[in-house]
Amino acid sequence: MFTLPDSWVWDFWFADDGAQHHLFFLHASRALHDPEARHYRASIGHAVSTDLTHWTRVPDALVRADAPAFDDLATWTGSVVRHPDGTWFLFYTGATRAGDGRNVQRIGYATSTDLTTWHKAGTNPVLSADPAWYETLDSGQWHDEAFRDPWVFPDPDGDGWHMLITARATTGPAFERGVVGHAVSADLRNWRLRPPLSAPAAHGFGQLEVLQTEVVDGKPLLLFSCLAEHASGSRRAGGTRGGIWAAPAESLLGPFGIDAAQQVTDDRYYSGKLVRRRDGAWVLMGFHHTGPDGSFTGGVSDPMPVSWDGRRLTVDGLPGPAGHASTAAAPAG
Repeated sequence: MFTLPDSWVWDFWFADDGAQHHLFFLHASRALHDPEARHYRASIGHAVSTDLTHWTRVPDALVRADAPAFDDLATWTGSVVRHPDGTWFLFYTGATRAGDGRNVQRIGYATSTDLTTWHKAGTNPVLSADPAWYETLDSGQWHDEAFRDPWVFPDPDGDGWHMLITARATTGPAFERGVVGHAVSADLRNWRLRPPLSAPAAHGFGQLEVLQTEVVDGKPLLLFSCLAEHASGSRRAGGTRGGIWAAPAESLLGPFGIDAAQQVTDDRYYSGKLVRRRDGAWVLMGFHHTGPDGSFTGGVSDPMPVSWDGRRLTVDGLPGPAGHASTAAAPAG
């Protein structure tokens, strides 16, 4: 487990340079006292490991910029990939405040030659929500402008790059609008926004946080997280506590069976990430979200082996009742 004595640690993502696993994570000082305040003080930290279990903290990767940059409030969740020329790209969410105090999220990137020293591409984002396809703040349907958590991966056929984005549709009930946002790029520097890869439907999720697509044991899956307060009334009535979810997919680019998503963990874990060990086996890691007393915990879990059993994603070594949480999702609506 990776924790910091003086800071809360939550969302995270990985890079692998062949010698070490690099953990990038959000953190904020516990001197804030209120863990909910962490979101607006988030910086991106960095740690390294050879086994995904024992971590050494190294210098932070990114901090927020001075106003009026798109990331002058906080730097949030992202992903890291390597360009064929050897340059590392860290895509991240930049948060800023709108005039009414609510936050607006946009996406930018930084580059590095060594995964240690990062240089932002500038003070302007490379992507923001287009109201032709994605909900913006002026809709009044949500507490923020949700356009974040860029998950970048190479095209399966070798034709450029794709980015999946936590976003919301422009139509439908408020707690059904979570969609898989989409953008494409030929060079990682210039991006074109596309319509979402999923549609708002009676799936019961107001947002699909920290998206990831991978193929586990031959099965394409979409991994995402959603808390109970961001799920529909029928999901809450069905007893969902939120947590990490896995939805079946036909490919890394969908179609995605979000209405058939199954809960992998309860809300003791969040922001789940699938990562390969050096032996090729898949493991799941999440941050510790809800403690026994219901309070926020923080800290990245140890790796837990996963497999596809033909019907769902199963997790070995998941403690307590959450170990039985990989059951059919409650009815949406």
